[in-house]
Amino acid sequence: MDIEHANGLIWEVTFWEFLFVTCLLAGGAAYLTGRANARVWGDDITLVVYMVLLSAATRFIHFALFDGSLLTPYYYLIDFVVITVIAIFGKRLTRARQMARQYGFEYERKNALAWSRKG
Repeated sequence: MDIEHANGLIWEVTFWEFLFVTCLLAGGAAYLTGRANARVWGDDITLVVYMVLLSAATRFIHFALFDGSLLTPYYYLIDFVVITVIAIFGKRLTRARQMARQYGFEYERKNALAWSRKG
C-alpha cells in the first residue's frame, strides 16, 4: 500500500485531500468566519459553535467526494482542531487591527495578533 493512501494520524484518505478540503476549503471558510466574528465583536463561544458546524460539513465533503468516513470521531476532532486554529487566527488578526484603529488613543499593535495599552 502506498504511504500517501494510508490512514495517517492527521489525514484519512490522502494528504492532498486533507490539504484541499480541510486546510484550503474549510480553512478559508474558518478564517472568514473568525474575521466576521471579530467584526461584530462576537464572543469565542459563538465562534466555537460555528466551527463545530463547519467541521460537520467538512466531514461530509470528505465522505461525499473522497470516500472518507462520515462519523469517525477522531478525524472529526482533527478537522475541528485545524479549522478552529485557523478561525482564531483570523479573529485575532482582525481584532488587533480593530483595537489599534478604533481605539488608537488607548491601544497600539504589538504584532500582527496582539495589542497593548499605550504608555
